[in-house]
Amino acid sequence: MNKSPELSIALIQTDLHWKDKVANLAMLEEKIWGINQKIDLIILPEMFPTGFSMDASKLAEPMNLGVTKWMKQMAAQTGSIITGSAIIQEGGKFFNRLLWVSPDGTIQQYDKRHLFRMAEEDKTFSSGEKLPIFALKGWKICPQICYDLRFPVWSRNYQKGGEAAYDFIFYVASWPAVRISAWDSLLPARAIENLAYSLGVNRVGDDGNGIGYNGHSAAYDFKGTQIAFLGEVDQFQIVTLEAEKLDEYREKFPAWMDADDFLIR
Repeated sequence: MNKSPELSIALIQTDLHWKDKVANLAMLEEKIWGINQKIDLIILPEMFPTGFSMDASKLAEPMNLGVTKWMKQMAAQTGSIITGSAIIQEGGKFFNRLLWVSPDGTIQQYDKRHLFRMAEEDKTFSSGEKLPIFALKGWKICPQICYDLRFPVWSRNYQKGGEAAYDFIFYVASWPAVRISAWDSLLPARAIENLAYSLGVNRVGDDGNGIGYNGHSAAYDFKGTQIAFLGEVDQFQIVTLEAEKLDEYREKFPAWMDADDFLIR
């Protein structure tokens, strides 16, 4: 399937109510309805229902309960795919799980691969083992979560028969202000090295642990040029990705042909 000429994406950068699902879902619903135009994809931050908490035993839900039902409802009502991560319990384990919810109610998922040991996320959650590639209007899309940004091998855009594994990569995050320079550097790096659009949605405000977040949600084109930047305030911004520009650049500058050949085991 050929890519649609354009893909419209809403990046929602917001503060979050600490460990309060009801308040966060109500707040986000209001923001989503404030977009006031048809959007293909709406991206929410990491652990958007609760904030980045290790209190998984109290905050986790099984699939198809409150959070996923809310996402299904929002997707159906807006006609947009809704994505973001939440604390999910499955098979006696906890996952920081990105949910990709379509208007028809279909749910796909990605479990965070790289768990942030400095916050003991690795002691609370189980690591994901598979990296899915989602599809939307002919575009191939690679999901990632926060700390994954530091590990380029995991996000490598493999080429098979001259065709890229994905067209854009996105990160949902709770990336602290104290390390925002790394975020600002690595997001465009992922775009450049993978010849793909790169998007990141981070939160703002302070969490219940006294950690401050200053946003810097952004989008970069396949050359690493910034095409959207949300600064440090609570807001959303709409980004349009253009297939023709991406395909033309890949044809003129096929750096992937000189990439080292290896696989993750």
